[in-house]
Amino acid sequence: MGLLMSQDDFARALRKAGDRAGVPNDANKRLVQRWEAGVITAPRPAYARALEAVTGLPIGSLGFTVQVPNSGVSDDGQGGHDVEVAESPTPVPNGGPAPRNAPAGNYSGVWLSRYQYFSSGRADTFTGLHYVVLLQHGDRLTVRSLPGASDSPLTMDLTVDGNVITGTWVEQTARDGYYRGARYHGAIQLLAEPTGRRLAGKWVGFGKEMDVNTGPWELVFQDASTNKATLAKYDRRPEPGQD
Repeated sequence: MGLLMSQDDFARALRKAGDRAGVPNDANKRLVQRWEAGVITAPRPAYARALEAVTGLPIGSLGFTVQVPNSGVSDDGQGGHDVEVAESPTPVPNGGPAPRNAPAGNYSGVWLSRYQYFSSGRADTFTGLHYVVLLQHGDRLTVRSLPGASDSPLTMDLTVDGNVITGTWVEQTARDGYYRGARYHGAIQLLAEPTGRRLAGKWVGFGKEMDVNTGPWELVFQDASTNKATLAKYDRRPEPGQD
């Protein structure tokens, strides 16, 4: 969704990535649907590598369980098997930790991200705005800014525990901007309002002088749809003061 691809487009990109890597795969629309529905929780290594190549993200951040290699060999010669679940898409291993509180709702959709930071070099406070796509897989949330929303791409990897949302953020600033392509990252904690339409909290991160900075951050719900037309609608720079 964040790549503005249909399921067919995504499957085609996976096949091309496999061909380029010399590890062909048979990705198709039906397989993509089974991944998205949580029917398959751990793709085979050939598909995992293609997924990482196309999305630019590690397989563990895409909502999948990282598969432990085994000695089995599949009919494509790549080893292992796609792991399917019959009842729950997020089973808890025997002896593992107790599951977290169930999320208050499904947060998938398009959101407006807004944070504030103080620039010591300019002695002023500024606001960072992005339209982002938020995807939920169980208690895990991935947040990716839309390409046209800013010259500084933003990503977050979050975990939901009731109405508390905790995780990390990364922003790659624009090469021709004030920060000249510097990469900033840190932690974030948000609280979901009862309506589920606003997530508000604080970010923390390091500054240029190795000092720890913090500031407010909020995500404001815009649209539950993540189809191609909706993403295209929000693939632009947000207006200051917009909710």
